[in-house]
Amino acid sequence: GGKQTSLDTTLEPHLSGRTFRHILRSKMVQANSQIRRQGAHDFQAYYEFCCARQDSVPLPAVKINLDKGMLDFNGDRVKLTDWPPILHSISINKHLHHIAISSTYQGRLASADSDKRYSKSTFRRKIPAIRSKDLTFKLCKALRECLTVSPILKTLHLSGLPLRERDLITLTKGLAKSASLENCFLTNCPISDEGLEVICQSVKYSASIRSVDFTGCNLTWRGAEHMANIIKHQAMQRHGTAWAESLRYRLPQFEGMSGLRRVTLNCNTLIGDRGAAALAHELSEDLWVKAVDLQRCGLSNKGARHLLEALKTNSSLCVLDIRSNPLVDKVLIKTVIEKVLMNAEGKSPE
Repeated sequence: GGKQTSLDTTLEPHLSGRTFRHILRSKMVQANSQIRRQGAHDFQAYYEFCCARQDSVPLPAVKINLDKGMLDFNGDRVKLTDWPPILHSISINKHLHHIAISSTYQGRLASADSDKRYSKSTFRRKIPAIRSKDLTFKLCKALRECLTVSPILKTLHLSGLPLRERDLITLTKGLAKSASLENCFLTNCPISDEGLEVICQSVKYSASIRSVDFTGCNLTWRGAEHMANIIKHQAMQRHGTAWAESLRYRLPQFEGMSGLRRVTLNCNTLIGDRGAAALAHELSEDLWVKAVDLQRCGLSNKGARHLLEALKTNSSLCVLDIRSNPLVDKVLIKTVIEKVLMNAEGKSPE
């Protein structure tokens, strides 16, 4: 009996200590989950909380437009240690309607005859953290989570980021789940035709995305064909919806239907006439796409004529921008502009 009593007194403080720690831990978990819930609706508050937790200072460049519901900054200026609070805040965010992250860094290419002494140190800018494959992947994971949970994010604009295949696959999963995203811009991200094909898998079936911008993405005529296939697929879906509504004795509401309204492919010089022909083929029967931008896309008169031919049967396209293609006659550009202005019926489309 005596032994049992001493054993009980030995275990009692141990058990109560463990119970106390368990209670303390559960309280902290509850507190953290409450902070996360509130932080999801207040990006700045949660960002500052995350910075305080790791003893860092919130960056003014990150905070500058948050009061307008916009996160818009140059990622080149953010050090590696400053990224975790930003990524944590993005991943739970339900507050922002606009996220734009850019990189303008260009690595200095040493010429063959350059002096080796000057290829290092002061003449070479340090490569920003955002250029690393580890960080672009983490960013895309955070954006995937945000796209999945946010009911109000309308614009995602990534510019100049070196997005790799796994980044794009991750991002695509978020795009596919977003119910609110209207504008998906990947300007000057060198994703090439293969990367565009990955992104297009989610754009194709999206009910909310209305505008895409793949300016300067290293696309060729194959990339233009991917976009043409999306236009074709969505037209078939919309025709089906319009047909179903007409069977119910309703007038189809074309403007209210989901799908792409603007496609921007500027500064992809290898799209050329073959890419223009692929787009023209699908646009000739399309009733929904309102604007196509093809500045600096390597078009000649041949490609411009394909597009002009499409305008004979297309009465919905209000913008067809083929300026800054030196091989296209100015008279032909003027003819195209006059035709789309007739489609716009004097309105001033965006």
